Amino acid sequence: MELNIIAPNVAGGGDTLFQTRSAAGSLGDLIIATTANGKFDDLVDAGLVLDCTEMVRDKAVMRNYGDAVARANELVEKDGIYCFPNSISTQAATEAADWAAPTFGPYVRWDYYKALGYPAMHSLEDFLDVLEDMQKLAREEEGCEDIYALSLFNTWDDNMMNNAKQLACMYGYDEQGFVLAKADGSDYQSVIDGDSMYVRALRFLNEANARGLVDPDSVMQNYDMWTSKYRSGKVLYAPWPWVGPGLYGRAEYKAAGKGFMLAPVMDMQIFAFGCCPEGDATRVIAVGADTEDPQRLVDFIDWLYSPEGVEMNGQTNGTQGPEGLTWEIGKDGRPVLTEFGRKALPDNMVDVPEEYGGGKWGSGLSYLNFKTVNQEEIDPNAGEPYNYLCWETTIENSSSALEADWREQMKAQTVMEYLKKNGMLLIAPGSGYSTPREDANITTIRSRCKTAVVDGSWELVFAPAEDFDRLLQEMQTTVRGLGYDDVYAVELKNARDQNEARKDSAKRFPEKE
Repeated sequence: MELNIIAPNVAGGGDTLFQTRSAAGSLGDLIIATTANGKFDDLVDAGLVLDCTEMVRDKAVMRNYGDAVARANELVEKDGIYCFPNSISTQAATEAADWAAPTFGPYVRWDYYKALGYPAMHSLEDFLDVLEDMQKLAREEEGCEDIYALSLFNTWDDNMMNNAKQLACMYGYDEQGFVLAKADGSDYQSVIDGDSMYVRALRFLNEANARGLVDPDSVMQNYDMWTSKYRSGKVLYAPWPWVGPGLYGRAEYKAAGKGFMLAPVMDMQIFAFGCCPEGDATRVIAVGADTEDPQRLVDFIDWLYSPEGVEMNGQTNGTQGPEGLTWEIGKDGRPVLTEFGRKALPDNMVDVPEEYGGGKWGSGLSYLNFKTVNQEEIDPNAGEPYNYLCWETTIENSSSALEADWREQMKAQTVMEYLKKNGMLLIAPGSGYSTPREDANITTIRSRCKTAVVDGSWELVFAPAEDFDRLLQEMQTTVRGLGYDDVYAVELKNARDQNEARKDSAKRFPEKE
């Protein structure tokens, strides 16, 4: 099967792509879409999505995950099986979906942090001081003036500036529209309020820019351009573990003590997603109604939910790939990475043997960006989790100079262990909640407000420090004039409803005794 992927972030933006292809009467053969605001239900009503009931009836995905599939299709008014949810898990809803490290966190070039003497960081503002010292040291050591503490990109901006939101996630918040909702339901903030965590993040980035710590290419670069700088060692901070540790995680670097590891900012409480026993129905995978060979697509989806499919569909910092190439069962019966796997994973540009198709390993990863089953689930082929970072042998063999130093300094074997031990993790229980359909007027107003918030945020980051408060006030006035408060009221209700769904899920899927 050959996939021609048409992605919103490189094809005119999500709404533009959606509207264009919907108007043409075809969303493609394989569809990955959101269910928020009734959007997926609209696709079904418009006849753009196939009812897979008969073709999937006897498939393994229904035998293994039928309850989760049925729950996801409750979001569709018509009877049938039109979609399949992501991240299905057998774990408790209050258990973190990520075993080794959460989705968010402050990852830095640990070799430079170590060279500075592991300076204490009690707050986000202390973190900025350390990043400044790291940039100065890195430029001196490498003789390059194009190394920056921070680099930004605009491809993932939606309700707000995505890179700024990542700093809010360090303190237990994630977005629900224009609301920053704390994982435990204890606080809800409007992103434009002067004392919100989002505005604090914008101030942080503004000061970083004033100090010369922000890559000047940030305004114009996309995700691919941004990640290329991590591969070449040009950026010192990363907001996600698959970027810093993943893209700069070559074995020879780690053996030399070089690489990204989580830095301890002492007041952080990192947001973590809980497991979804009913699957996460906010994003689903489906088959287009006009596909020429629908059974082929249904078979492919069924395979994606199979053990082999999960192994192959992992992306950076994900699953282990093909047995025999990247991993094998050792003499003691435990899964272990092969020599090739240790060099190639997670996404290094290592030559792949011709018998597996040739090319570079990093170029052959799955670009679906759709996790069918939680990667911490047990792989029946391996006897341990799909995520090779969780394997006993991986932990035992992760003895590079970089990892050994981090473990000694942090007194923990994994990032998750450190965060739990020090009360620095907030887990939002997993649930199948998806925002309900809203009034069309609210959708229109939101679209205008999003543009104003995103554009205003970028302007705030790169403005002279003395202009920050004035520009913030102007942005607040502008978006409120567009009807922001009406949209915020809807999204605040959604955020509270989401929290109730999380609490309900935690009760129905408790930790096993």
